[in-house]
Amino acid sequence: MIIRRRPAAALLGMLAALSLFGAPPAHADETTPKEPPKVELVLDISGSMRARDIEGHSRISVLQQSFNDVLDAMPAEAQVGIRVLGATYPGNVKAVGCKDTQQLVPIGPIDKLEAKTAVATLRPTGFTPVGLALRAAAQDLGTGETTRRIVLITDGEDTCAPPDPCEVARELAAQGTHLVVDTLGLTLNDKVRRQLTCIASATGGTYTAVTSKTQLTNRINQLVDRAATTYTQTPAQVDGTDNCKGAPMLSPGAYTDREQFQEHRWYQVPVRDGQELRASVSVSLDRALNRDYGVLLRAVSQDGRELVRGTDAGSGRTDVLSTGLRWSAEQNAPDQTVCLVVSNSFSSPTATTAATPGMPLELTVGVVDSSPAPNGPDLGRGWGLLGLLALAGLVGGLLFGWLARWRVAIWRAN
Repeated sequence: MIIRRRPAAALLGMLAALSLFGAPPAHADETTPKEPPKVELVLDISGSMRARDIEGHSRISVLQQSFNDVLDAMPAEAQVGIRVLGATYPGNVKAVGCKDTQQLVPIGPIDKLEAKTAVATLRPTGFTPVGLALRAAAQDLGTGETTRRIVLITDGEDTCAPPDPCEVARELAAQGTHLVVDTLGLTLNDKVRRQLTCIASATGGTYTAVTSKTQLTNRINQLVDRAATTYTQTPAQVDGTDNCKGAPMLSPGAYTDREQFQEHRWYQVPVRDGQELRASVSVSLDRALNRDYGVLLRAVSQDGRELVRGTDAGSGRTDVLSTGLRWSAEQNAPDQTVCLVVSNSFSSPTATTAATPGMPLELTVGVVDSSPAPNGPDLGRGWGLLGLLALAGLVGGLLFGWLARWRVAIWRAN
């Protein structure tokens, strides 16, 4: 089930997905949120950031250099803020050091020169109050209809619990404020990995271990871009089932779910005569996987017949796999309920790679008036053109043969 990228198929998948994103769900309020998506970067400036173990450079210098590259690539209209932790208190009094978190740059269009200067002057200093910083970052971002994102960049465990950062993440998720926390670990320490994975999983975010400046820059850019392309309508939580019967009935809109390795998640969508179903799915690759993996989206009838399967959307991103499909019922066909099934070929490279919770997926569903395009390859009126081309080929062949014989006859006569 490995997805192979074909230009035509990729274009079809991208058009299907983009057509969905451009149209609001049928059941949603027609007014779109006035506010843009927002993201806050939470930077760990604790004492351990002095360690020189990333390509021979200190962790803090790599973070600062990477941050400059991210700012250079950031669009002027981006709504971004910066919060730091462990950046100002150099002493050993834990009660004081564990309150050390400040918002360096408020959420909004960012002054790149000012932000670069502020981050360049930071020096590794104190403790690591991750839980407190996450709670404060959530307050910085506020509430609203669009999804907010926190990008936490740290090299160590929280040294100040309580509050435990994983419990804080669960607390924030339970508030229903559409907040996602993505975590980047600047160390391969297993305890750090478990804590950062827990934080990300609790909010539907992703965890990434970073071992180079290029990797850090690319990953931050991906996460900021993802915040900028977040749906104006926050995806609704849905739980797919292991078969079509009893699967949740979906109306047009955006949904979020989780899928474990090599699992099938089923959903149902009603489609009326004269309508076309358009669906796409994106799965976030939030952990290490074996190579040669893929994601498949299919539309299936209630009696188990495959109607159509998705084509790779070909976004070029390395942190997300996407696929989309289109399907129209035959003309004058009765209304029916179509089953959508998402499946994958993920597998774990090591015994320590967590299989649960499942990989975060986002599913978009649209039902529109049928397009005149056929469901599959079909010559249609092209039969007439094919006949004309065949006749032209026959006449051309006869003419070429006659000319060849005439030339041979003249040559023999001479």
